[in-house]
Amino acid sequence: MHEKIIGKKITNRYSVWLKPATLGSRFQGKRPSLLLLSILLGLVLSACQPVRPSRWEDAQQTSEAQPVVSEGDVIKGSKFNQFFPEASDPFNIVFLQEKEGFAEANLEYEGDEVATLAISDTANNPSARDKYGQSTKQLAGYPVVAVGSNGTAILVADRFQVQVRSKAEDFAAEDRESWLQEFDLKGLSELAN
Repeated sequence: MHEKIIGKKITNRYSVWLKPATLGSRFQGKRPSLLLLSILLGLVLSACQPVRPSRWEDAQQTSEAQPVVSEGDVIKGSKFNQFFPEASDPFNIVFLQEKEGFAEANLEYEGDEVATLAISDTANNPSARDKYGQSTKQLAGYPVVAVGSNGTAILVADRFQVQVRSKAEDFAAEDRESWLQEFDLKGLSELAN
């Protein structure tokens, strides 16, 4: 089958009538349609491959699978401000953020940020309460847990997480516990009712 095939009809199962080829006419006739067909077939086959979800889509699916209470049941962040500690010189409290179920403020000492204070409603994230089940320590009658190496938090009325996170290296766990007790925890617990 090593004979010259240009301009002849080859009779085998791959038979194709080949016209004499010149440099400019190589893809004339049925060749472009075959080339186009093979490209389209390749695109269709590659498009039919299953697409693995990205890690962001996995995270979205995980968060959507968690039970969420309607926003009507979650306390507005602005209602938490009244329960934050009262600061006096040399301390100052600067509110940073209020959103549905969350309020946050910076604790400043002589103008320098030393800690972050926060209250969050766990009504829309019940799994946040789980870590308090293993707590062996109580603070002001509420279970207390360490949150990483720079945070301390308590769970008030089995619903509100109150947290103090150190920003300054010398703001120790004892300081965080002391500031947790400065919150109006009794008033906050009544908000749960």
